Amino acid sequence: MDNRRGKGFWVLIAVGILLNILFIVGQTVSLFDYEFAVSLGLQESEEEITRAGIAFAKGFAFGDTVFYIPIFLAGIIGLLKRKRWGIFSMVGALAVTVYWPLVNLYAILAGRDAMNIRPEKYTTYPIILSLVAIYALWGIWYLYKNQDRLVD
Repeated sequence: MDNRRGKGFWVLIAVGILLNILFIVGQTVSLFDYEFAVSLGLQESEEEITRAGIAFAKGFAFGDTVFYIPIFLAGIIGLLKRKRWGIFSMVGALAVTVYWPLVNLYAILAGRDAMNIRPEKYTTYPIILSLVAIYALWGIWYLYKNQDRLVD
């Protein structure tokens, strides 16, 4: 068994840690102080997405806080500890990480006439969200191809 962890492994872990920090600040914090998350640019204001949009944003924030963030953290920890359950947890988290950017990209497209999102977000969101989805797809592929050398 090859126990070396290459650059791909560390990219997977580093980006995963960065995303989790953003999720904790942007999602978990928004459950308790939504306006603070808006002030950090991690949530949209009521003027942009309406009160109904905020309700959905808080619903996603709750789901992320109780399921997505913990399974993502379990994946990172499990992979660092070379545990097989780390691969399963990380693949599950990465599957969600493909899903949510697609939902958000389509929501922006479908709701462009109903939302008042600032114009610069129409440029940055597709770039950032596409990169996140590509990272997740790559991560699933990476874990599949390297699973035997990543665990004891």
